[in-house]
Amino acid sequence: MPIARRDGFEIAYEVAGDGPPLVLHPGMYQVGDHWSRAGYTGSLTGSWTVITIDPLGLGASCAPHDPAAYALPRRAESVVAVLDDVGADRAAYWGYSLGALTGYAVAVHAPERLARLVAGGFDPIGGFRTAVDMVLEHFGLPADTDPYPLMEQAARADPVFAAVIEAADPAALRANFEAFLHEPGVHADLASAGVPMLMYAGTADPWHEPMRTFADRTGTPFFSLPGADHQNGWSRSADVLPLVLPFLTGSVSSP
Repeated sequence: MPIARRDGFEIAYEVAGDGPPLVLHPGMYQVGDHWSRAGYTGSLTGSWTVITIDPLGLGASCAPHDPAAYALPRRAESVVAVLDDVGADRAAYWGYSLGALTGYAVAVHAPERLARLVAGGFDPIGGFRTAVDMVLEHFGLPADTDPYPLMEQAARADPVFAAVIEAADPAALRANFEAFLHEPGVHADLASAGVPMLMYAGTADPWHEPMRTFADRTGTPFFSLPGADHQNGWSRSADVLPLVLPFLTGSVSSP
């Protein structure tokens, strides 16, 4: 895999297709190849130079143990390092879950590098804590309960995620999660970033309503996936692609 470098860390990525650059960034417990497995990449490479990234701490990328390495400005710098490595001044960007948060980070910290941003399944207002609080309430657990074991156990129920977890450095996973958990919402800075955005989420995703609220407040195009939870919002590529592609090409501003 090609390797970009940021602050001494290696960021692994793959490139396929031909056309304007499009970065695809996966979520937590995922790697870049999962975009292909879920049916996205093959539908995009005919029109785009698709750049899939292994996030720091996952896949073939470096796995630092310090949560500071995963702070939002650092996540943005990782994407910028990949763009620099492929020689792209600007790119469209599509991220889901952690990938959406990373896209928000690039929009806030390096907006000049983004042509368009598609964000699926992540709350820009309350951040990851929105979902954590709902999970703890569901199980009747105190608000100060460590959510990481619950989240990892839930992820391991999916064999694809379980394989990523088994291959990863546990200390790096924990550091990545800690940074993810404690990031504040970026809604104020994101709203003024000036990057054209499209957002979406499943109606059963805990982040659906906060995302729709942000979209309504800012005039950002938004679509819902009826009945989809967070995982289905990712896996239903056949439903998502027809709504995202017109936005990416700029043929329409919203689905």
